[in-house]
This record gives sequence, structure tokens and C-alpha cells, in this order.
Amino acid sequence: MKLFLRYILISALLTPVAAKAQFETFKDSVVQLYGVVMTADSLQALGSVSIAVKGQNRGTISNSQGVFSIVVLKGDVIEFSSVGFKPKTVIVPKNIAGNQYSVLQLMVTDTVFLAATIIKSRPTREQFERDFLNTKVPADNLEIARENNDESKRRALMASLPRDGREAANAYLSKQSAKMYYAGQAPPQNIFNPFAWADFIKAWKRGDFKNKN
Repeated sequence: MKLFLRYILISALLTPVAAKAQFETFKDSVVQLYGVVMTADSLQALGSVSIAVKGQNRGTISNSQGVFSIVVLKGDVIEFSSVGFKPKTVIVPKNIAGNQYSVLQLMVTDTVFLAATIIKSRPTREQFERDFLNTKVPADNLEIARENNDESKRRALMASLPRDGREAANAYLSKQSAKMYYAGQAPPQNIFNPFAWADFIKAWKRGDFKNKN
């Protein structure tokens, strides 16, 4: 028992020392990274550049003067990216002295070549019909179109796909309208509706109630 109490006492005395040493180690690895982002060709300040720590969900952006500041760790990989410029990567050195590190990052313009656009006059109705009828549709795409136009496939898609905002709103309003229409009286039963029976018989013949498994 005395040995156990001695062990507890020694652990309690050493824990603050170990925690302090771990904190000092972590404190020495923290770096305040700051700098300026500029264009490489004209040395103009570049704002709204994304500065992110690779592999982590944290970062910052440069202000209108291209200035940025972020807390990182020694050895972190910093990614600079902006629309219209090539992305750049900077590695924070592990052997820097102190807890501050400055960067002057130059961004190179990223040239994007778009495909040529041919502008033609509006075709006549006869030209459109001729080109439409002569268009070669691949067999696989044509088969997919046939399957998607099948009534059973459309019913399956309607049952599985979620409704969009308009469909959900219309369904809710229709339900509320029916509820208010039959307020104060019993709603009609479809068992006495000949049109409902006709739809049921058609669905039965189509095999809609068969086990798909």
C-alpha cells in the first residue's frame, strides 16, 4: 500500500514537469507565417489568394494588398492557389530559428487555351430537320433512351428519385386542398370509384405488384 501511494505521489509530481516539457516542445514548433503574394510578371499585389495548410482543414486568404498571416507548424506544406494562376507550394523549414517566417510568393499566370468557336447563321427549318434526321446516334445511347422511355422504368424512377422543391410544394398544397375540400365530411372511398378500379386492373396486368426480387 505504501509503495502504491509513493508511486501515485511521484506520478503527481512528474506530470506537471512532463506536461510543461511537452508544451515547450510544441511551442517551439509553432510558427507565425506571414508574407505578401504578388504577380510574377508585374509585381502587383494579388488579393483573395487561398493559402491553405496541406492535409488540414485550415487556411486563410490574402487581403487587397496581398498580405497574409497564418499560424503553422515547422515542416508544414503551404499551398497557394488563385483562379488564373498556377498553384504554388511552400514548405516551412524545420530548422528555422525563432517562431516567425516570412514569404514573398510570386504567382505565375496560368494560360488556358479555349477551343475554337465557329459561329454560323441560324439554320432554316428544312436544314434543321435534315441535320436532325441524319444525326448518327450510337446504339448504346439509343438503347438507354429506349429504356428510359419505358413506362415501367419511368414508374421505378418516379418511385425512387426524391421530389424537387416544386414537386414537394405541389404535393403538399394538393394534400392540404383535398383536406380542406372534405372538411366536416367523410372523404370518398376509392373502392367505389370505377376509375380507380380501372387503374388497378391495368397495373395488375402490367405486373406492377409482382415481387421484383
